[in-house]
Amino acid sequence: MTPAVTLLKKNRIAFNLHSYQHDPTVNSYGLEAAEKLQVEVARVFKTLLVKVDKEELLVAVLPVAHQLSLKAIAQAAGVKKAQLADPKEAERVTGYLVGGISPIGQKKALRTFIDQSATTLPSLFISGGRRGLDLELAAADLQQITRAQFFPLIEQNA
Repeated sequence: MTPAVTLLKKNRIAFNLHSYQHDPTVNSYGLEAAEKLQVEVARVFKTLLVKVDKEELLVAVLPVAHQLSLKAIAQAAGVKKAQLADPKEAERVTGYLVGGISPIGQKKALRTFIDQSATTLPSLFISGGRRGLDLELAAADLQQITRAQFFPLIEQNA
């Protein structure tokens, strides 16, 4: 099992594990998950790493069909500027491969922000720590295990 699954079990957090055959030729891992798991796209969330103030890395969790607003994540974090982290750095810091980065069970605990749209859903789907593996859980449980804050994170014109 992945570190994400192990951590959820250890903390007795309710979740469902969903696996599917990942196609290495797809461009969007999240949209692939929604299609293969036959789930509304609005319930599938992606995990992005963001670098702020040139040093700190943050985790942003948002719906896969939307773009992250760098201005919004910077505002949420109380900093002036944010940019997407280099994929290699994201892999090194989290211990997961791009396309399978889970906000749960990363090598180092990072400040985490979840798009507020998650609070309106009965459950959401996030990466389980590898491509082709998703976790379904309540937004409140994701917030608890990651010590996240809810904040509007998506580009409003997208």
